[in-house]
Amino acid sequence: MVASQETDLQAGKSRKRTKQERLERASKGLQVHVMGLSIHHAQVEVREKLAIPEDSWNDASNEICDSGAVAEAAVLSTCNRFEIYFAASDARPGMARVTEYLAARSGLPVSKLRQNLFMLSGDDAVWHLMRVAGGLDSLIVGEGQILSQVRQCHLHSIEEDGCGGKVLSRLLNTAVAAGKRVRSETAISKGSVSISSAAVELSEMLAMGDLNLPFSECRLAVIGAGTMTRLLITHLASRGLERITIVNRSMARPNELKEQFPDIDIEVKLNEDLWDVVGRSDIVYTATSSPGYIITEEELQKNGLADGRPLMLVDIAVPRNISPDTSNVDGVRAYNVDDLKAVVAKNTALRQREMIEAEILLTEEGDGFSEWRESLSAIPTINSLQEKAEGFREQEMKKTLKKLNGLTGQEVEAVERLSRGIVNKMLHGPMSHLRRVEGVEEKKLALQELTNMFKLDEEDERKGRKQTRRR
Repeated sequence: MVASQETDLQAGKSRKRTKQERLERASKGLQVHVMGLSIHHAQVEVREKLAIPEDSWNDASNEICDSGAVAEAAVLSTCNRFEIYFAASDARPGMARVTEYLAARSGLPVSKLRQNLFMLSGDDAVWHLMRVAGGLDSLIVGEGQILSQVRQCHLHSIEEDGCGGKVLSRLLNTAVAAGKRVRSETAISKGSVSISSAAVELSEMLAMGDLNLPFSECRLAVIGAGTMTRLLITHLASRGLERITIVNRSMARPNELKEQFPDIDIEVKLNEDLWDVVGRSDIVYTATSSPGYIITEEELQKNGLADGRPLMLVDIAVPRNISPDTSNVDGVRAYNVDDLKAVVAKNTALRQREMIEAEILLTEEGDGFSEWRESLSAIPTINSLQEKAEGFREQEMKKTLKKLNGLTGQEVEAVERLSRGIVNKMLHGPMSHLRRVEGVEEKKLALQELTNMFKLDEEDERKGRKQTRRR
């Protein structure tokens, strides 16, 4: 399997296509696909090996498109998922190229990757993205953060250095519109929660059992001062939070949070005071962009924090900030994003009715995109029909002109116009019918009927043989 993929890749490798060339290829039968991993399919230690900062999403897309096997690509990398949406005219070399990229980036063998990857094509890929944008595929059903992340994915794809192209940028834009409809036309986002909210709910639920303290009496600290921390404090405030300590590498962002939450006593400490803060806290949340572990078993022992005192560590970052070996320390209870599923189960049960309504809206939007994409497939058929008709016209013109000796240039041009006019009027009916047909299956049937009626398959086979002989 791997060997055949490598052969496909080598065959597909060519110079990098320009953005204009990728746009032009959109009408030549591009199909959409998605390959990636999410919290539903892959463990956090695998996801973190593939995580890409947002400012590098386009770099990754360009690398994927470099070989020519993939015409368009866009990366979506969040705490809970890493997904590559791409368009290719031939699925096999396209998926081989993306698999090769994922293996190279993660450093994992393809056999290990396949245990965690999901791959979807065509309408299945479209439906997946619709559900992602609508918040139905999220760990917390209905959470709103993913829609803004899909929107950023779309905006990056249409930047000058983006690889969105005509098909993929249309798909991502449709997904954003679908996500907005779900949030405005259903109640799925009312009281919606994020990963940060789930972390608060989890720690509140387990505080008494892990710490022998009610959550309201726990001393809280958070490491990091980004978006996740802001959301965390927002949800803590809804539960009556009065005081929290923020540890960060600089003072700027924590001070901004102090201004945003004037009713909460926020103490700010720099990284050099990290272990002092951990030592006097009952619950520590971590939400930094650090690529490595911040809290480990060795560091806890080194800083005198392995004395059996109850301590809850809640890691909502990907890559993880807290090493799994901290659970070896007596009294320490460590949790990461994969542990939030207990909170999710309750949340999902409460939202089943809203999910059904949301799926109806998402189906409408997804079907609209699929019909548009399928309409592109009519272009090659129309082109083949026009080329075949033009070929017949030219053949008959040559025969006719041999019999009509002595025609002036103007008279020849008049006969040319006459023959073109007849051909165009004859083709107008079938081509107009093809453009008017609605529905994916109806469009496919109309294309097949037209192909059979004018024997366009035979023309394509003839061209293929001719190109083969030239090689």
